[in-house]
Amino acid sequence: MLNPKLIEILACPKCKGDLEYDEVKNVLLCPACRLLYRVEDGDIPVMLIDEAQKY
Repeated sequence: MLNPKLIEILACPKCKGDLEYDEVKNVLLCPACRLLYRVEDGDIPVMLIDEAQKY
């Protein structure tokens, strides 16, 4: 699970908008871009636009 303080300061690298954390899937979601950023090893967000997935 990601630290809540980290979630507060992270922003979507594409649109700079707020992200939402899905604890069940362990991913960060950008509702504006409709992109999903995976979280590896439980607490390392992969914030690369090229590796994001559409949802």
